[in-house]
Amino acid sequence: MLNWLMLYSILNSSGASVVAIDNKIEQAMDLVKSHLMYAVREEVEVLKEQIKELIERNSQLEQENNLLKNLASPEQLAQFQAQVQSGSPPASTQAAGMASQQPAQPASQSSGPSA
Repeated sequence: MLNWLMLYSILNSSGASVVAIDNKIEQAMDLVKSHLMYAVREEVEVLKEQIKELIERNSQLEQENNLLKNLASPEQLAQFQAQVQSGSPPASTQAAGMASQQPAQPASQSSGPSA
């Protein structure tokens, strides 16, 4: 009879440890879930702010585009359309690109040795 009581006691205590392990696993999973949810909420907020900034920038560019269209002569618009259709960048973009590739030299520098 003593053996049955010992066996019952062992099984009962191992059952309790299984429940304790299950509880620890559940707690760990809840912790991971809460951290993930927090990280996702932060990322959503960052993305919402980026979307807001992009919408504002798009609106500004649309206004600028409309202004430039209104100020451009029909010849300029035709030339621009031709460049867009041929795939070559506009002349003003090419000139700006070339200017940015050349290093700027300050006027205060002289080519001779300094004293």
